[in-house]
Amino acid sequence: MTFFNHCNTGSEKAQSISPCFCYTMEDKCDIIPPEIFADKRKNMKNPLHYQISECDCGPTSMLNAVSYLFEREEIPPEIIRNIMLYCLDCYSEEGIPCKSGTSRMAMMFLSSWLNEFGKVGRLSVGSSYLSGDQVYVGSGSRINDILRRGGAVVVRLFLDEWHYVTFTGAEDGKIFVFDPYYEDELYEEEEIELILDQPMKYNRIIPEHYFNREELELYALGPKEGREAVLLTNKETVLTEEKTIEYFI
Repeated sequence: MTFFNHCNTGSEKAQSISPCFCYTMEDKCDIIPPEIFADKRKNMKNPLHYQISECDCGPTSMLNAVSYLFEREEIPPEIIRNIMLYCLDCYSEEGIPCKSGTSRMAMMFLSSWLNEFGKVGRLSVGSSYLSGDQVYVGSGSRINDILRRGGAVVVRLFLDEWHYVTFTGAEDGKIFVFDPYYEDELYEEEEIELILDQPMKYNRIIPEHYFNREELELYALGPKEGREAVLLTNKETVLTEEKTIEYFI
């Protein structure tokens, strides 16, 4: 079966519908009405996306968490507006607005706003904010727990400066990460995997031990007093004790 964006058969039927799509099968051409394709476009998730400047990793990572958890048609535009409105609140040393990205205070406020947004029924989102020694990965971590149950986590860590990324999974001592800072080359660290074929979920697979370091090194969470994470869930799909036995596995 071959699809064409525009039907150029010259038939009267083809010319009567615009835009149209057609397929060829056994030398026949039938017109598929646009509304059929509109139905097929429903209930889709978007690929996660990259930051478009040196400074917008915070809002990009929050939007990626929402995109990971919810289908495109579910997401109210108000969420997009407010994420962009509350983030990028930091001034550079020269006094230029937005040039130093997003503050921890802004992330804490945004987490609270998202949770209240979910409570009033606008979207089935839940959000909680962690800081300090609550922010680590591994056994007993709330981050690992929420990832195992189908949630997403936005964390602040060190790249070559402070940076936000989105965690979308955890398995076998590794964290699945979408880093919004685009790179197309492998890191010198052999343990970090660069993944380019999972655009809906992650683009890095990183061992847990990278994150728990307090030194300012690649993907380290850094000193405990400065750590933060926003835990997000889709309350309709998150695994719980009440919903499924998979919660215990």
